[in-house]
Amino acid sequence: MKEVMFLLAVGLFLACGCKPTAPAEAPAAPPSQPTPESRSPELVIVYDNNPFDNRLRTAWGFSCLVRRPQETILFDTGGDSSTLLYNMKQLQIAPREVDVVVLSHIHGDHVGGLSGFLEQNSAVAVYLPQSFTQSFKDKVKLSGAEVEEVHEARELFSGVYTTGELGSGIKEQSLIVTTSEGLVVITGCAHPGVVNIIRKAKEVVPDNNVCLVMGGFHLSGASSMQIESIVDGFADLAVENVAPCHCSGDETRRLFKERCGENYIESGVGKRMPLP
Repeated sequence: MKEVMFLLAVGLFLACGCKPTAPAEAPAAPPSQPTPESRSPELVIVYDNNPFDNRLRTAWGFSCLVRRPQETILFDTGGDSSTLLYNMKQLQIAPREVDVVVLSHIHGDHVGGLSGFLEQNSAVAVYLPQSFTQSFKDKVKLSGAEVEEVHEARELFSGVYTTGELGSGIKEQSLIVTTSEGLVVITGCAHPGVVNIIRKAKEVVPDNNVCLVMGGFHLSGASSMQIESIVDGFADLAVENVAPCHCSGDETRRLFKERCGENYIESGVGKRMPLP
């Protein structure tokens, strides 16, 4: 009986061919991406005219992602949506991760990427200065997003504040984020004056040191003497770290680096800075 079973097995093997078929491999699982909840709090510059991460596109404008455990904020949207969305993809930042958009002022290099972004994620609230045109606000509402108008300084979320609209000409708001090491001040273009913005931040959230000021300082083309006075203003206000980008200008970056040493943070598109 055993001999018969052996012969049957040999016959079956020969019928199927001399080389056994390898078992089909299971499809490879896609590489796991960290969920927003598991990512560390950080700032990520996703749009800027200064290079930093060579995978990314540079263009005139500014946008910064503020990732916190409670919410993810997109501060400004750069000058165009194609560059913004391309850079976000390269940085593995999904548009739907963003909960809130905050716009500093109405210039195109800060709001130009908004419409394309809202096509990817309109389930957001857009905090914009009250002085924005009604047509702009209506367009945002038509996309399905909420519009929140900002005039006075106030707390937007727990530990996140707006300076409110500042400036007598171009109205602009800046963002203040509280951390365990002090205040982080993020500016779009700083049309009202970057030192004035820092002073306002210290008024809005008193009894706090300023551990970082980053963003556009609106000093491109300023004289060395003018820039030196701004650097002195930072020192007077005891700003600990500085990361100028966008419209700050090469001379501004050079002088801050010279004066601040290791407290100067080289920045540009793709720069990540941890939030304490």
